[in-house]
Amino acid sequence: MSVETKLPYDKEYINQFSKDNNEPEWMNSLRLQALGQIETLELPKPDKTKIGKWNFSRFKHLAEGEKISSLKELPVALEGFLDEENIPENLLIQRNHSVAYATLSEELKEQGVIFTDIFTALQEHEDLVRRYYMKDAVSVDEHRLTALHAALMNGGIFVYVPKNVEVKVPLQVIFWQEDPEAALFNHVLVVADENSSLTYVENYISYNETEETLANVVTEVIAQNNAKISFGAVDNFAAGTTVYNNRRGVAYRDATIDWALGQMNEGNTVSENITHLVGDNSLSNAKTVSVGRGKQTQNFTAKIVHFGKNSEGYILQHGVMKDSATSIFNGIGKIEHGASKSNAEQESRVLMLSEKARGDANPILLIDEDDVTAGHAASVGRVDPLQLYYLMSRGITQAEAERLVIHGFLAPVVNQLPIESVKNQLTEVIERKVY
Repeated sequence: MSVETKLPYDKEYINQFSKDNNEPEWMNSLRLQALGQIETLELPKPDKTKIGKWNFSRFKHLAEGEKISSLKELPVALEGFLDEENIPENLLIQRNHSVAYATLSEELKEQGVIFTDIFTALQEHEDLVRRYYMKDAVSVDEHRLTALHAALMNGGIFVYVPKNVEVKVPLQVIFWQEDPEAALFNHVLVVADENSSLTYVENYISYNETEETLANVVTEVIAQNNAKISFGAVDNFAAGTTVYNNRRGVAYRDATIDWALGQMNEGNTVSENITHLVGDNSLSNAKTVSVGRGKQTQNFTAKIVHFGKNSEGYILQHGVMKDSATSIFNGIGKIEHGASKSNAEQESRVLMLSEKARGDANPILLIDEDDVTAGHAASVGRVDPLQLYYLMSRGITQAEAERLVIHGFLAPVVNQLPIESVKNQLTEVIERKVY
């Protein structure tokens, strides 16, 4: 038995929504094409996770958010994402489906950097958006949820860094789901042109503990020849939000895409983080941490596919499970025929804090080329009693010793986040979820 997936949104609604947002004709056509495919496509089939009864159809599609004139108007919970002593020059806050606050330094504007919401980008930078939107990374017809996303996209960000431009200060985005029933169909499109670089960090936050809604997020990260993109994120959706998060990267010749993802959702979650190393000498590091608690079910897949010669892909997944939470961690390295001299490495480790918690760590290598290097490691277990004994022998209580071990276990990803306030916020979320 599967959950009812018939949407209360039809062709007439899509046409009006597109018109209200002054979208170009090709975007309206893409939406309508996707709408027609939703019922014919199947749901994705994440490994060992049944999502047929999850909520993908009960939500509010549109919820406006008020603008703020100053960051002092933010609620306390959001202030923690910002460094009070170093207010970010490059910041965008999306409140429900509206831009509440946006700023970009004059220096970056003069260099041609684009950092704006997706609807403004469609109006002011149509050709650039059309060139990359759901083409190189994610396709509309991959499955029902990608088609649903394409039809109902209602927010998101567009970032473009021109050739030979180095963005030295991080670009930060906060996605604030203030309305407890508002669904986020965010589309994040980050493009670094040849010989450019940037760091992008995003935060998702909501408070709907009981109200049901959906987050169907698609992210496309494109690194052209010799470009470098560092992508950091902290996802913190409340228990009422069912999450499908598809983060996809494409790296061309000599390009690098690094991911540091803190996945701290309270509700059921499917997360895909896939990078295609298309060019020779391309590189990706994909690092993920997660803490599961309560009765939530989570499925995390990190996959790096090697097409280019001498490409390197490294996957690190660390998860902590407590209560009756269940999580699957798949780390997949695939080396295609012709990708000689490539290297694929995976490490998936799960720490269990209670008897009823369940974790499954699956490092997978799929190799169609002979002249390559590859390796993997996996472990599922409880806190090492020898580590606890060592710490407690120094006068530390058992509770504090466990806390130190857990933070040390998650540190390889937490420490990769480039914004200190975001790193501290993730640490606070981990503390709250574990204790």
